[in-house]
Amino acid sequence: MTATVTLTAMPIKAQDLVEQEGGSIPGPIPSGETADLMVDTVAFLSFRPTTVGLGQTFLVNMWLNPATHASRYLKDYEIVITKPDGTEDVIVMDSYRADTTAWFEYVADQTGEWTLQFNFPGGYFPPGIYQPAQGAVMGTSRYRATQGVYYKPDSTPEQTLIVQDEIVYSWPEAPLPTDYWTRPASFENREWWPVLGNYPGTGYSGKSGPGSAMWEELYPGTNPSWSSTYDFHPWVAGPNSAHIVWKRQGAIAGLIGGPAGQYGETSSPGNPNLIYAGRCYQTYTKPGLGYDSDTYWRCYDLRTGEVYWEYPVERAGGGGGFFFGGGVSGLVPNAIAYVKDAFLEVPGAAAGETYAAELIRIQGSRLYKWDPWTGELTTNVSVSPLSGTFHNQMEGYVLGVVSRRLINWTTAGSTSNWQSRIVSNTSYSRSSFTNLIDWESGYMAAANSITPSGLGAWYGTTMRGYNLYTGEMLWEKTVPDTLYSGTCVVADHGNVAALMMGGYFMAWDMRTGTLAWKGEAMDYPWSEPAFGAYAIQSAYGKLYRQAYDGVYAFNWDDGSIAWKYKAPAASVYESPYIDENGATVYSFNTGAMIADGKMWTYNTEHTESHPLTRGWGLHCIDIHTGELVWKIGNPMSAGAVADGYLAAANSRDGHQYVFGKGKSATTVTGPDVAVPLGTSVLIKGSVLDMSPAQPGTPCVAKESMTMQMEYLHLQQPIGGIWGNETMKGVPVSIDTLDPNGNYRHIGIATTEGYSGTFGYTWEPDVPGQYTITATFIGDESYGSSMATTYLSVVEPDPTVTPQPVQMPPDSIPYIIGATIAIIIVVAVVGLLILRKQ
Repeated sequence: MTATVTLTAMPIKAQDLVEQEGGSIPGPIPSGETADLMVDTVAFLSFRPTTVGLGQTFLVNMWLNPATHASRYLKDYEIVITKPDGTEDVIVMDSYRADTTAWFEYVADQTGEWTLQFNFPGGYFPPGIYQPAQGAVMGTSRYRATQGVYYKPDSTPEQTLIVQDEIVYSWPEAPLPTDYWTRPASFENREWWPVLGNYPGTGYSGKSGPGSAMWEELYPGTNPSWSSTYDFHPWVAGPNSAHIVWKRQGAIAGLIGGPAGQYGETSSPGNPNLIYAGRCYQTYTKPGLGYDSDTYWRCYDLRTGEVYWEYPVERAGGGGGFFFGGGVSGLVPNAIAYVKDAFLEVPGAAAGETYAAELIRIQGSRLYKWDPWTGELTTNVSVSPLSGTFHNQMEGYVLGVVSRRLINWTTAGSTSNWQSRIVSNTSYSRSSFTNLIDWESGYMAAANSITPSGLGAWYGTTMRGYNLYTGEMLWEKTVPDTLYSGTCVVADHGNVAALMMGGYFMAWDMRTGTLAWKGEAMDYPWSEPAFGAYAIQSAYGKLYRQAYDGVYAFNWDDGSIAWKYKAPAASVYESPYIDENGATVYSFNTGAMIADGKMWTYNTEHTESHPLTRGWGLHCIDIHTGELVWKIGNPMSAGAVADGYLAAANSRDGHQYVFGKGKSATTVTGPDVAVPLGTSVLIKGSVLDMSPAQPGTPCVAKESMTMQMEYLHLQQPIGGIWGNETMKGVPVSIDTLDPNGNYRHIGIATTEGYSGTFGYTWEPDVPGQYTITATFIGDESYGSSMATTYLSVVEPDPTVTPQPVQMPPDSIPYIIGATIAIIIVVAVVGLLILRKQ
């Protein structure tokens, strides 16, 4: 692209240069100014599509040739849009720096012929000191312009846009994946983003409520993303079935046997620290290396367990620690930061704005980063005196209190200059945060039980509320209700809710301290005294508590019980706990993981008794209804969830299990020889599970999945512990392309649950070659699969009719007459003989 440049004056003006904002002075050259350089410009206008449907959006681009310096931009671009009814809409906007471009989107609101025209009024840049935009490609130092430059006006011709009633189709939306899929996720499937999150999820967007407004006022332009997880992990999908895709032993556990009798050993194999892009990162004890070097850090595939790499994390010989490969004196990453590129090739160019993922850890006064592909330690710098809570994944923001200053700082970059990391710095009334923070509302709280002097007993509760961003205490309340535990208090939805010894929650408004509600009590006899987990969760507008008679969900608006989930005991003699109706149930006494509308928790009690309780398991509960989605035996600890897969550690057998959708394989066969028309044929085949945990075993229905997995992996009977369950198979669609080219559905076969095989009898109705396809469409446990075979049907051979034997027409009467005559003669002779005697 070229333009004509006319030099009108060459001398450099001898004057003091002043700071310039960077934008041109639009219109003619200002009075009293003289341009040292006159630049001929050429205006360009483009829009797409040139034909668009009513109510649809079209994109308008405009630019000038030539471009400006990176420190400058042109003001007051004018785009005149004339609609079919004659009305005009004049849009005025500035260009980006450097490339003189600008763009906007517009909604077509009338049918007919439109015109668009781009007018540039001209622009003058006086001598001065110009500061390039941050990250501009043309240097970072200020630009000294000693001459004035004028860009001449120009306009494009009017261009025509057609708006019609019919919609102009854009790229079709990619539906969320329901079949088996793998990483990397294609950029073509941009609609998949809601289920492509990683683990852990620290922070999610929330720009509503007083806290957000306060944040914007204190730290404008920082685009907050709030961490309000309480074991809630947004933007990930979790498994809807107990199907195991793979497992790996990480410890010795189980019954010991012999003189140990019914007793045994439990030992957890661990779970991933992080999951990023379908890769798990986990520390583990490598067997056989002993004390000198036994802690390793490895990266493996979430779907298959394949190990990509592993490094020793720490060697502790000789009294000093030093790192190898991915570890730093025993440290590994524990968070993921998504950081925008700090360098833009063209300021304002959205295509240059992308994110890079960093595996990070803030430990003491140091910031560590690792490369997710290689595990290499890439950053190890001091950030002292900075500290705080990593609360915003999307910007890498850490909020902390240092010397009574509230400092928001970023983990982006590798600089050891801690001052350059600071985004904002304000005074603070406290020396630290409390442990109850509602990031979205902008408040925090503290809860404490009261110990009256000399009594040695807990009685009563004191609650306090604070402004998160100033540290100012806003209120203090004391109530006679006794706090169950400081770990059973949660701040969310602008309230702070605390579990009391009576088995109910009380909630206070975090801004005013007003009692918002006193909730409904849990059931007698085991939960009303609040026996249960020292844990709490908050997600989907509810807070959750695991108790000795079930799992409870409470509404955040009034503390009422939304639902209760119970785990009936397999035997009334296996558990001492009963529900409100006297039915024997299994207890819950641990926390939970929540994601994708589901909760994963497991059965346990405060101190497990030996021999261990039978029938305990891992439960997946629908977070909205409290109904069971799936369960499996053994109280496995849910550790990480992403991409539709859940990693769980089973301390009873020392294995790590990964649940989720696996691959399937379908086969189909028919007769190998041609069959006559009118003959029934048997179509048969199989549908098998090809997951690494159990390749070649039958695919089974979801309702049989728990029994199948417990049989294959947990040594349980194939018919259930009472022997009264039957394994169910999966449906297979049998279809054909007949000799005339017609697609026809033959029928549905169901596989036999114990072998995975199926059969279907069918009679073809026309001769020729058939293409027969067996399709398993997949379900929540398996991906789809299909197989094809061929069948030849021929016309039957002609039937041969037997010919009758030809005999003389009168022969039969003669034979009969002769026979009668012989009989008569014999009879006469016999009579004569008798007379002679």
